[in-house]
Amino acid sequence: MDKDTRHIKQVIAALRKEKKLKKGLEKAQIKKLWRELMSETIANYTSNIAYENGILYIYLTSSALREELNRGKNKIIALLNQELGEPIIKKIVFK
Repeated sequence: MDKDTRHIKQVIAALRKEKKLKKGLEKAQIKKLWRELMSETIANYTSNIAYENGILYIYLTSSALREELNRGKNKIIALLNQELGEPIIKKIVFK
């Protein structure tokens, strides 16, 4: 890794610490991870994703899928937090 790359990473890390920017980056990263980690089918039934104050709201177009995902909430939270590198998701609400 060259000097410029390390410098850019330090700048990005410093920017992420800014509270407002960090929240926005977390929201974007969570949305991206949801689509990457869930199957294509689940992603296709997801109409909206919102994150606020430790709660992840997943809006689904299938009630059967909603019930199925409700049974695996803790596993999904653990998976997402592991990928995020910190436990920022405390709860998931499927709507």
